[in-house]
Amino acid sequence: MTTLNLKIPKKLKFLFEPHRFKVAYGGRGGGKSHTFAATLVVLGYQKPLKIFCGREIQNSLEESVYALLIGKIQELGLEEFYEAKNGKIHGKNGTVFLFGGLRHNLASKKSLEGVDIFWGEEAQTFSEATLDIMEPTIRKEGSEMWFSFNPSLEEDPVYKLFVMNRPDDAKVVKINYTDNPWCPDVIKTQAKRTEMTQPDKFKHIWLGECKQAVDGAIFGDELELVKAENRITTVKIEKGIPVNTYWDLGRSDNTAIWFAQLVGMEWRILDYYENNGKHFSHFIEELDNKGYRYGTHYLPHDASNEQLAANKTIEQQLRDALYDNPDLGDNVDVVPRISRKHLAIDAARGIFSRCFFDKDNTKDGLQCLRYYRYAIDEQSGRVGKDPKHDIHSHGADAFLTLAQSANKDTAGSITLREFYA
Repeated sequence: MTTLNLKIPKKLKFLFEPHRFKVAYGGRGGGKSHTFAATLVVLGYQKPLKIFCGREIQNSLEESVYALLIGKIQELGLEEFYEAKNGKIHGKNGTVFLFGGLRHNLASKKSLEGVDIFWGEEAQTFSEATLDIMEPTIRKEGSEMWFSFNPSLEEDPVYKLFVMNRPDDAKVVKINYTDNPWCPDVIKTQAKRTEMTQPDKFKHIWLGECKQAVDGAIFGDELELVKAENRITTVKIEKGIPVNTYWDLGRSDNTAIWFAQLVGMEWRILDYYENNGKHFSHFIEELDNKGYRYGTHYLPHDASNEQLAANKTIEQQLRDALYDNPDLGDNVDVVPRISRKHLAIDAARGIFSRCFFDKDNTKDGLQCLRYYRYAIDEQSGRVGKDPKHDIHSHGADAFLTLAQSANKDTAGSITLREFYA
């Protein structure tokens, strides 16, 4: 029998206890990810387990915890027991580690069937939709769900679920570098320097406290006002007024749609939907499934040339769908290309004060708006002029389509020639 030298911070010893949910969160240097990886390697050595390691978005194996697990296998001297091949890690007793992204794919992943332990790393990025579908998917008797994350915003679904509204069957622990007896001195020095020069940043990065807004947040102030004025609420549909949709199109990435009514001067944001890797017919079916009485579908400028796996443009496909099914609405409008992105952002800022968001149906869309941010130079820390393109961009860009549609005939002080290319 191999003797394993496993080092675990005292706060994380609960990982060897039976709990449905095991959650560790906090600042850098607490040893969360390293301890999770080492513990799972040991548990998989002790008995055969099927372990799925997932992130919200994972485009390649390099973005997973694969390399971290391999490192722990080597540290523990278990190279003869574990074998890495074909993007998986296999143990001689039948243990297997699997890896993958979760967004939009969780329900269809056959590899999640029979999972003993699910590990969600960087869980602060998990969407509401992912968390909603995850628990019934990991349903083997005695199965466990592990989450490790550095908090970002209080509004993040995983923070609300496990920190603010802790389930009875969850063991939740906050751990920082001060709780890790093996924290390197270089980490302690960095933390001390940050504490002296940037105390607010220190609280977030090293003590795991939530920020008020993400760095470079584009709509941070607007969303704070929306929250303060209780405009994230139950939004009722106004009978007799059609529901319009506002789109951002994706080919290899996400297509996003907002559903809204304009009632007087109020924008009633009723719903939000996004998905990726789907034929455009999927989104037409989703429109039908929602069951709204539609008016106009507003598409971005590239709808006239985007095809999404068809021989017709998106605009043509949607017009054909409306012709075949009048319940889907009576008009398609392509919003012209805007000359400068910041003008569309200004237009969006101009309508936030009139927006009411449905608290249940727009959760994932609101997360996109909260995380929509300007790119930040990692070396200088300077905020750039252009928005960062990531998983949150599509929902935010669809909202810009809404703002542009509202400014199509008048752009306030911006002339149409200046507003559009």
